[in-house]
Amino acid sequence: MYHTLVRSRQIVAAWNYKLKIKDMNNGITTTKIAIFQKKEIRKILYKNEWWFSVTDVIEALTDSVKSRDYWYRMKVRVKSEDGIELSTICRQLKLVSSDGKEYKVDCANTEGIFRIIQSIPSPKAEPFKRWLARVGYERVQEIEDPELATKRARAIYKAKGYPDAWIEKRMRGIEVRETLTDEWNKRGVKEGKEYAILTAEISKATFDMTPSEYRKFKGLERENLRDHMNDLELIFTMLGEASTTEIAKSKDAKGFDENEIAAKKGGNIAGGARKNLEEETGKKVSTKQNYLPEESQNFLS
Repeated sequence: MYHTLVRSRQIVAAWNYKLKIKDMNNGITTTKIAIFQKKEIRKILYKNEWWFSVTDVIEALTDSVKSRDYWYRMKVRVKSEDGIELSTICRQLKLVSSDGKEYKVDCANTEGIFRIIQSIPSPKAEPFKRWLARVGYERVQEIEDPELATKRARAIYKAKGYPDAWIEKRMRGIEVRETLTDEWNKRGVKEGKEYAILTAEISKATFDMTPSEYRKFKGLERENLRDHMNDLELIFTMLGEASTTEIAKSKDAKGFDENEIAAKKGGNIAGGARKNLEEETGKKVSTKQNYLPEESQNFLS
C-alpha cells in the first residue's frame, strides 16, 4: 500500500488552494479546495483526516450538472440492489458554497469515497483513486513535517505562473493570517462565523469591500480571493490583519465584541494608508483584474 501511495504522487497532479493547514486534535477546520482534472472538490479536516464533498466527487467523475440528484438516485439504487445505505458512511459537515455561505453537505472520508465510487461507472474512477490516495498520503506527511505544506504551496504557486516576489508576499500573508487567527482563538473568538465577520470588518475598513463584495468586484466565484490579488492588495491585506493582531494584544481584547473593535481599528489603519497612497499616485489599489496573466488563467480554468 505504501509503495502504491508513493507511486500515485508521481502519476496524478493535484492542486490545493490555502495549503497552510491548521491541525486540531478532534476539531473541524475550514473548507479547503483540491483540484482533480480541473474540477474543484471541497474537503475539510475532521478528526485529523480529510473528508470530501460527495457531490463534488460525483460531479468530477460524471460531469453531471445535477450531482445532488445523481447522488440521491445512486443511494436509492445501491440500497435496492445491494441493501447498503450509503448515507451511513457519510457525515453532514459544513462546507463553504459558491455563495460564500456554509451549508451542511454529505461528506465521506477516503475509505467512504472509495466505496461510493465503486457504484459510479466512470473512466475517471481509477485515476481518481490514485489521486485520492495521494491526497491522503500527503496529509500524513504534513502531520509529520508541517513545513511540507508550505513547500507544496510554494511549488503550486510557482507552477501556476506566479513570480517569486509575489509568492513571498503570499506566503507571508498566510503567516500573518495564521498569527491573527491564533490570537482570535486565544481570545475567545469562535472559529467559523465569528472569524468570517471579523475578517469582513477588516476588509471593509481596508478596501471599502467585504471579501464577498471583493470577489464579485473581481468576477470570482469559488476561487481564493487572495490568490487573485496583486502585490499592493496583498500588502494592504497583511497590514490590516497584522495591525488587528497588535491592537488585540495591546488592548487585551477578550471575546467577539472587543475583537470586533480591534478588527475595525486595524482595518482603518490599512484603509488610511491605502487612501494616502491612492491620493499620491492617482491610482486605485483595488483592481478588477486578476493577478495571473491571461494564458495562465486559461490553464487553470
